[in-house]
Amino acid sequence: MEIDIGINKKERAKIAEGLSRLLADSYTLYLTTHNFHWNVTGPMFNTLHLMFEAQYTELALAVDLIAERIRALGFPAPGTYREFQKLTSMSEPEGVPSAEEMIRALVKGQEAVVKTARSVAPLADKVSDEPTLDLLTQRMQIHEKNAWMLRSLLES
Repeated sequence: MEIDIGINKKERAKIAEGLSRLLADSYTLYLTTHNFHWNVTGPMFNTLHLMFEAQYTELALAVDLIAERIRALGFPAPGTYREFQKLTSMSEPEGVPSAEEMIRALVKGQEAVVKTARSVAPLADKVSDEPTLDLLTQRMQIHEKNAWMLRSLLES
């Protein structure tokens, strides 16, 4: 059955492609954050272990919302490591970095997700796709706050 929500298929496809990049970045950040949760050590262990858990738990819910928005627009959501590797703007860390390096990597990851979300917003705004704009606004707000909190840990 044809989708008739007031946004033509071509525009929905552009938005879905942007959301697919957001999904890939979000999932990559989820994996990185979960990895760091498992492997963090040092004097800030408890603080970081709990913070990373809260952040990856929130991301686990977020990837579902992003994927469901792609589906609502009428397109398949990417869902494999191979697809995510092609779509993500992020790189995965090698080895087990120090706690401070983990924090720095996660700040960059949070900011990368914000930039990807921000790049999709004009596409959604152009066709008055308020549900996508709402999702993007929420994602940017959460990731900007997370980046701020992580950066605060690096202050001396």
